[in-house]
Amino acid sequence: MAYDKNNIFAQILRGEIPCRKVYEDAFAFAFEDIAPAAPKHVLVVPKGEYISLHDFAAHAPGAMVKGFFDSITRVAAKLGLEESGYRIVSNHGPDAAQSVPHFHVHILGGRSLGGLLP
Repeated sequence: MAYDKNNIFAQILRGEIPCRKVYEDAFAFAFEDIAPAAPKHVLVVPKGEYISLHDFAAHAPGAMVKGFFDSITRVAAKLGLEESGYRIVSNHGPDAAQSVPHFHVHILGGRSLGGLLP
């Protein structure tokens, strides 16, 4: 599958679609989810054309991988979730219900999240 340069996250990264930005650095852009599943629900997307975690791990330079995952921990800290805890989720492919073909991680927290799956 080829990367779709017009997916919604690519448009957000280019500033074509507004969002509620939470964090940005050279590796990642984080913004509030428009349909939050927890009191704190933020999406973190890498600044690059990666379809999924599999694609990101296979093709991103090592500095990008490290920088992106460092960004996730910075966002969680900014949200005040270090003490109480948080969950990160990334969906890959149709069986996991990946809805946007741009690699992204959901950070969820702000309440007890229960078991792994509902």
